[in-house]
Amino acid sequence: MSDYPSIILEQAVNQMASLPGIGRRTALRLVLHLLRQSDEEVEAFSAAFTRLKHDVIYCCECHNISDTERCSICSSTRRDHTTICVVENVQDVMSIENTGQYNGVYHVLGGIISPMEGVGPKDIEIDSLIERIAKGEVQEVILALPTTMEGDTTNFYIYRRIQNAGVEVKISQIARGVAVGNQLEYTDEITLGRSIINRTEFKG
Repeated sequence: MSDYPSIILEQAVNQMASLPGIGRRTALRLVLHLLRQSDEEVEAFSAAFTRLKHDVIYCCECHNISDTERCSICSSTRRDHTTICVVENVQDVMSIENTGQYNGVYHVLGGIISPMEGVGPKDIEIDSLIERIAKGEVQEVILALPTTMEGDTTNFYIYRRIQNAGVEVKISQIARGVAVGNQLEYTDEITLGRSIINRTEFKG
């Protein structure tokens, strides 16, 4: 027998609990909160996520989330387009932007190399990164990937790809003020900002 008085309620709780970090008790509390809201508020809530899924696209240049073909960062004339910061995901872009310490552009890989999870170089946006660098306008590539074995593997692979491309570009990595094993999105802004400023040359 179900623990819920309504099958519809149970289905809503199941959907809410499928979100990362949301347990069933929290899911139930959120669903009951929505149930108490007006029809207009719930419809606006639902419409926001429907629009998110259907209308949000990825920047054709850096692969960050965008409302337009080219994101606001890549389109900005105030950014330093000679410096590219390579990150794993969109959350990392937001984390670095919140530090206020970086004025270059980004390249979102959409993952990192992880043979254990079946993720290889072709599964993430490395080829498009090399294409951007090969145009000859980039002067520095900052590797801002997780300080994990997978992150280091991806760093080294990118380093070798840039070397093999025969392009003269400085390759640096964020300072190891970020604790080994940490994800950037969970690193405090002061530490992350200092890591960007105090970045070091990457040596393969």
